[in-house]
Amino acid sequence: MEVGDQVNRDELYRLDLNLLLAFDALMAESSVTRAAERMSIGQPAMSASLARLRKFFDDPLLVRQGRSLAPTNRALELVAPIREALDGLESTIRAGREFDPTTSSRTFTVMASDYVLLMFLGPLLSDLRREAPHVRFEIFPVTRDAAPSVVRSQLDLLIYPDELVEDEPLVRSRMLFTDRLVCAVARDHPDVGDVMTEHQFRTLPSVSFSSSSTATISDMRLQQVGYERPLAIEAQSFVVQPLLLPGTTMMALLPERLARYFESRISLRLMEPPVELSPLREAAFWSARADADPAHRWLRRRMVEAAARMESIHQSE
Repeated sequence: MEVGDQVNRDELYRLDLNLLLAFDALMAESSVTRAAERMSIGQPAMSASLARLRKFFDDPLLVRQGRSLAPTNRALELVAPIREALDGLESTIRAGREFDPTTSSRTFTVMASDYVLLMFLGPLLSDLRREAPHVRFEIFPVTRDAAPSVVRSQLDLLIYPDELVEDEPLVRSRMLFTDRLVCAVARDHPDVGDVMTEHQFRTLPSVSFSSSSTATISDMRLQQVGYERPLAIEAQSFVVQPLLLPGTTMMALLPERLARYFESRISLRLMEPPVELSPLREAAFWSARADADPAHRWLRRRMVEAAARMESIHQSE
């Protein structure tokens, strides 16, 4: 079949739903073995599905490239419409069903930083466990393809700073909570008193969060005020930053909730930055195709409620 060919009904009878699901898994994994594991079938069965797909589309779809498999141009053309068709079918089925959190065994996939997991998702999921004892959550660290994964419905939710996600017509969003940035140093820091001076803020060696996926909020805030501080350590984790400060002369620029959490657990001292920095704004992002899903609406509602409680508690402190 060429790209422009019309597919008649007899041809569609040869392309059952399981083949479309197999195609989706093969494109996502670029591996027959991993695609078989994803669909909980044997590798021979997935190889047979790939052979049927190749015959139907008259294209190899996946070709050997070094030690891995790569999609052909024809396969890449098919990814979006097949994914959209599967999403539409899934949304239609789910939208017509009632969702009962007390009995559901749904699995939600969420991508978020370890800061969001510790300060927001951890307490929320603990509460949801009582309401929805059989619902499972898979939490993944943020990667470079986070936003495209939302568009492709490979994620249920992405929780991320709103300014780091570009506008996309197929993605919906809702603001969850904000957090201020504060300075943190070891409690017995020999040079820093009760106030962080501008000179110290500019010159103290820093522990910084480093993201391979995109720019970080701390870096963006410093660039906005024209600061460039000497870097001592780059950590691939928000949560690790404060743990590296005791016993050193370094400083870190941290979300206040995270800094307060560790202030009471390790030997830290917190201070206001000597310049005004815009707050961190965490939002939830999801595919527009999930809007009508009752289970998804339930989870989004619970997240918004939990975020409102967290903001209320923070403002009263």
